[in-house]
Amino acid sequence: MKNRRSLTPSTAVPGGEVHATRRAGARHEVSVRVTLTSNGGAAGKPAQVLEGWALNVSRGGVRVILEEKVELGSEFEVELGEDGPEPATSQPGRIVWVQEEPDGVVAGIAFHNAFVSGDHEMPPATG
Repeated sequence: MKNRRSLTPSTAVPGGEVHATRRAGARHEVSVRVTLTSNGGAAGKPAQVLEGWALNVSRGGVRVILEEKVELGSEFEVELGEDGPEPATSQPGRIVWVQEEPDGVVAGIAFHNAFVSGDHEMPPATG
């Protein structure tokens, strides 16, 4: 059984529970490196840097896979696409759901600011 936690409120529907969702745009399948950098917080903790892979991205957020666990509500600077000829894009975001897996986690990150056409380009889909 998978352990999935979310900041998104659930709504009961016939046949089970589903999470209420808000889509900020179409999801685009990607396979690009992602780097999450925390600011360390007010408690004087050192900055945390996590690396993994982005699985899909939209204007409103990104789904990532990481080896390290992350806490719901954690704030990170999210950098996508450092492995190709395209420049990396960076957005502040917050962990809004986490699904624990035997070898790490799959997590959903909501961007504080949506990608803005012209300022940031979404990484191209690969594969």
